[in-house]
Amino acid sequence: MNGPLFYSKILLFGEYGIIEDSKGLSIPYNFYKGALKIPKNINASSKSSNKILIDFSEYLNSKKIKLDLHKFGSDLDKGLYFDSSIPKGYGIGSSGALVAAIYDKYAFEKITVLENLTREKLLRLKNIFSIMESFFHGKSSGLDPLNSYLSIPILINSQKDIKVTGIPSQKTIGNGAVFLMDSGKTGSTAPMINIFMEKMKKDGFRKIINEKFIKHTNLCVDNFLKGDLNSLFNNTKKLSKIVLDNFKPMIPQEFHSIWKRGIDNNSYFLKLCGSGGGGYILGFTENFEEAKRQLKHHKLEVVYYF
Repeated sequence: MNGPLFYSKILLFGEYGIIEDSKGLSIPYNFYKGALKIPKNINASSKSSNKILIDFSEYLNSKKIKLDLHKFGSDLDKGLYFDSSIPKGYGIGSSGALVAAIYDKYAFEKITVLENLTREKLLRLKNIFSIMESFFHGKSSGLDPLNSYLSIPILINSQKDIKVTGIPSQKTIGNGAVFLMDSGKTGSTAPMINIFMEKMKKDGFRKIINEKFIKHTNLCVDNFLKGDLNSLFNNTKKLSKIVLDNFKPMIPQEFHSIWKRGIDNNSYFLKLCGSGGGGYILGFTENFEEAKRQLKHHKLEVVYYF
């Protein structure tokens, strides 16, 4: 058995902000993908994945989600595993794709992408995915599996207002780009979220989040969807500086100076990809060739051309 493919995602805007009801914009990233498989021959990798799925099935047993856990258990006995190229701990939704695949294969009364996806259906799906994915990192919003499952861009207006959306068509090759930069180490979501929640207890930090961080996050989402590139780069620069000044624990130490250099010379603007702490760093640039030259010691992948 080879199941359908589920893709990685990139939260272009909204990391941490959506916890406090900012806007967010999440897009599928088809470069990485995964699928459920029953192996012909068991190897160390499939065995390790199968063990995680067994633990996951025990967790799901204790939750009120309508899944065919009997069939899931039977497939696990046959060695079911998730064959994935999505790097773990990189902020691009490895556990989200796995959750989407499990729901797609085993859900009773499944909500499908072919239906009229009303706001109520999207919220119901998001809530199911939130419960399922919380097994992997403490408290999930459910957005990563939702994006992977639907494989279409999702606009978050608030925690109770989400909808599928279109994004401007990208150029085949443009001067500007959104890119991923590999930090060379993995991050872990739960500790980063804990740091953020602790910082939110301080009045000064909370004021910055509510008055500056959320404001520029929301503007970036609007600018991107309207294709207003001048305003987008202007607001992304401001957002990058707010993150550098206030989210230092989420930025690997060796990237602090690189982050600042992009802001100072306007050649690229960096932001967190997911919760940070490692994994990928997201970059925006009006001149990708120049950004590539300045970041020549780092591995870059283009996500979207302007």
